[in-house]
Amino acid sequence: MSSSADALRERIIGTVDTRRQELVALLQQLIRIESVTGNEGAIQEYIADELRRVGLSVDVWVPDLKELATHPAYLPVEGLDFTDRPNVIGIWKGPGGGRSLLFNGHVDTIPIEPVAAWTHGPLSGREEQDRVYGRGAADMKGGLATMTMAVKVLRDLGLRPKGDVILEYVVDEELTGYGTLAAVQRGYRADAGISLETSDLCIQPACIGRLWFTVTLKGLAVGIARHWEGVSAIDKGITIVQAIKDLEQMRWADLRHPLYPDSRSALPCVVCMFHAGTFPSAAPDTAVLRGSLGVMPQEDVKEVERQVVDQVMRVAQADAWLRHHPPTVEFKEVGADGAEIPADHPIVKTVSAAFQAVTGSPPTISGRTGGADTRYLIKYGQTPTVIFGPGMTSEMHALNESVPVANLLTATKTLALAIVEWCGVG
Repeated sequence: MSSSADALRERIIGTVDTRRQELVALLQQLIRIESVTGNEGAIQEYIADELRRVGLSVDVWVPDLKELATHPAYLPVEGLDFTDRPNVIGIWKGPGGGRSLLFNGHVDTIPIEPVAAWTHGPLSGREEQDRVYGRGAADMKGGLATMTMAVKVLRDLGLRPKGDVILEYVVDEELTGYGTLAAVQRGYRADAGISLETSDLCIQPACIGRLWFTVTLKGLAVGIARHWEGVSAIDKGITIVQAIKDLEQMRWADLRHPLYPDSRSALPCVVCMFHAGTFPSAAPDTAVLRGSLGVMPQEDVKEVERQVVDQVMRVAQADAWLRHHPPTVEFKEVGADGAEIPADHPIVKTVSAAFQAVTGSPPTISGRTGGADTRYLIKYGQTPTVIFGPGMTSEMHALNESVPVANLLTATKTLALAIVEWCGVG
């Protein structure tokens, strides 16, 4: 690297350090605007105004369900409504001659309850012992703050990327990811992308997918005084729970991926909900089991669905009652593919080099053990996207969720340097 490039790098890093409190304050404001999935309108209005103050072109629009329904990745979700829930895109237009770069982050969070159990209020944004607390601090308002601040710092230094920089602030990631899909349909794409999902500052070229399943069983209702003459749907449900556990063991043994050396963390396969019966003193004649399983990046969700059905039906065929009263298996609401780009892709190398320039240490390259909207960007948006964010995955969806300020600073510096290297500056 030339001496002028060295000087620019140090200037950017030093500037981010001087703006620590501004970065923290931006995240605190984002946390204080409640944005549970379905209620993203207020935070999007704030973000759009902030991007206009930064000087970016801003595109605000509400995703169109009818248009989304035409896409092959669309799955119907009961009750889904995007009214007053816009996407916000900020565009920093380059003059040309450089590569474009897209940043992607979601503004929605999981619910804030139970509010009374939080040490600091879930909407407090409190800073204490160099951490910022609140719902979304890690997942992923910290990421939103860092990508916004990286652009602000470069602009304030008088720099301009040769390629376009696109900042996506999308809705509904926690449920469907259709905010990002709507941005893809609207035509947003770039030569590469960075998703600011939780990654513990690891660089992650891959993410797993997720599949939700529902198994419904019928028993035989009888009076409780002669319950042995009936068939308990609970007993039969326990058989299916074990079948799902056995499937998990098989998938752990059979599936491998270089970014997931311990397949257990990538491939949970668990019944998490079990509802049966209608009254404490009546034999249970129905049971509904719901659960989820992880999907490796190289797997096809439809094939995984077939594995689940085959396993349930194989066990049912071995049961005297279920053989003649087979359970039904349905896949609702979540059927997300995993996604990946090559671990040696140029955007991975660019972010890795930027991280090392900031920290003095090489990054950890790993696979994300959770789903991400990168599946839409990579598979349908022609935007090879890597995951890199300041949030810690252990804090994602946690009570007393928080993010270290040190992570925010490191991520902001890394993103700013990545823009300079990837897009070029004039």
